[in-house]
Amino acid sequence: MPQDIAASYTQEQLLHLDEALRKNKAKLPVNVKGRVSVPFTTTRFFWVFLAGRDKRELSRGEINVKKTTVAAFIFAAIMVSTLMGLLILYLIKSALGINLFEHFSLGIWGWFKQNVL
Repeated sequence: MPQDIAASYTQEQLLHLDEALRKNKAKLPVNVKGRVSVPFTTTRFFWVFLAGRDKRELSRGEINVKKTTVAAFIFAAIMVSTLMGLLILYLIKSALGINLFEHFSLGIWGWFKQNVL
């Protein structure tokens, strides 16, 4: 805004303008805006940090990325759960003294007894 126009506002007008802008503020969990602008050559920069749920319509590319990411997270969760389940079953088997193959051990039970129990 040009300086002469900004100087023409009265204090009451500025208060009402500030109130109007605050009412239209985005309702986000995190909304931090920097009040200090930094001059850099002929350009001025300021900082804004916003976080919250994105309510915009996604483009086709964004939808594909979202679906791929969700699928990767689900796959990773299933793999981690499966491996943890197998580890727990192996520890239970070893604690009960059940040997599926004679003279063969993965060494997990020995490490578990030594470091955890």
